[in-house]
Amino acid sequence: QVQLVESGGGSVQAGGSLRLSCAASGLTSSTYAMGWFRQAPGKERECVAAISWSGSNIRIADSMKGRFTISRDNARSTVHLQMNSLKPEDTAVYYCAAARTYSDSAAYIGAKDYGYWGQGTQVTVSS
Repeated sequence: QVQLVESGGGSVQAGGSLRLSCAASGLTSSTYAMGWFRQAPGKERECVAAISWSGSNIRIADSMKGRFTISRDNARSTVHLQMNSLKPEDTAVYYCAAARTYSDSAAYIGAKDYGYWGQGTQVTVSS
């Protein structure tokens, strides 16, 4: 059974940093792309960052470029989202997602491409 568990969320003041982690289980013997999404109240879920299985292809949303980075450790089945210079508008529930893929260089930004989702972790940024 596939399970994705996020951790690292919390409350921080504007300008601060947080590091989110996602531990994946049940995805053995497969290559899978990973992504981080977020959803604020009253807004649609949006892609924050995505990374291919090999780590060679990384996609970051324009509003987060230069502030957020995504990385993965396939040996540990984990993916991380480092968030710096946080702003109040970054407040949202952040979700980890996984997509089985035959390509080790594919990184997906569409939520429909992902078949597995975590429960989410709250990030609150105060001004």
